[in-house]
Amino acid sequence: MEKCKKVGIVGSGLIGRSWAMLFASAGYKVSLYDIESQKVDEALQLIQEDLKMLQTKGYLRGTLSADQQLKLMSKSDTLSECMEGAKHVQECVFERLDLKQNIFKELDKWATDEVVLSSSTSCFVPSSFSEGLKHRRQVIVSHPVNPPYYVPLVEIVPAPWTDPKVVTQTRCLMEEIGQKPVTLNTEINGFILNRIQYAILNECWRLLESGVASFEDVDTVMTAGLGMRYAFAGPIETIHLNAAGIKEYMEKYGPGIGEVTRSFGPIPTYTGPFVDKIHEELCKKVPVDRLQDRRIWRDKRLAALSMLKKDMDSKEEGP
Repeated sequence: MEKCKKVGIVGSGLIGRSWAMLFASAGYKVSLYDIESQKVDEALQLIQEDLKMLQTKGYLRGTLSADQQLKLMSKSDTLSECMEGAKHVQECVFERLDLKQNIFKELDKWATDEVVLSSSTSCFVPSSFSEGLKHRRQVIVSHPVNPPYYVPLVEIVPAPWTDPKVVTQTRCLMEEIGQKPVTLNTEINGFILNRIQYAILNECWRLLESGVASFEDVDTVMTAGLGMRYAFAGPIETIHLNAAGIKEYMEKYGPGIGEVTRSFGPIPTYTGPFVDKIHEELCKKVPVDRLQDRRIWRDKRLAALSMLKKDMDSKEEGP
């Protein structure tokens, strides 16, 4: 039997468009569906513009041309049409639990016993929207990182009842389209990326509120310091490299880590006048009406970094 090479995308916003481009880059036929039909037309137009730009700049993924990839994408007028013949359906609707629950009830109605039903949610555990579904063993989370085309991480999160074969199949699919999957062994709110991101944000906000440093300097600590190190070796390997192994690192620095950590303050509320103050300061650097320009600036650098990492990985000969 010929390998099924069709996926369905439910939701045509930024994440949906990104998934469509990623799957098409690997030669998959992509069917896009949105409850607001005209949004799919708009999405396909934006995808065409993005693919042409990526091709011009040399950042296009895969071996197919921009036109060839675009031809793999089509609009579905109904959810059943979107799902028909698909091996994988990726839900990309707004981050609202009641909306996810309703969408997965609809997906459940049209699902075969083979299709994987995957959510792009960034925080909701899959059991919160799959319990009670007939095809709940086929439900999983595949959480991308924005912007997915340049940042390849995908968090794969199974529910307690997800079939292990679905976990394996989803991970293999993500690797096939060029992403970097990580698999959680158990559900946990926020998954891995957001739990780490929120820990960083909490301390950054505490440093800002207490007047220790400006937001520019706090951000520079990441862009010119930690972020540069972590782009190639994560925090666990980093401390292993910064001593004669992680055991010695903990012997030397473990007590200090505990002491500093105990000085952290309470979890910020992220409300009140201080939010307005930081917003005003940030808008001096990046006005709200220039955010899209700044996103393009960011994405160009992420694309260049992604290409550099890919090139260096291909030439790597060992530790």
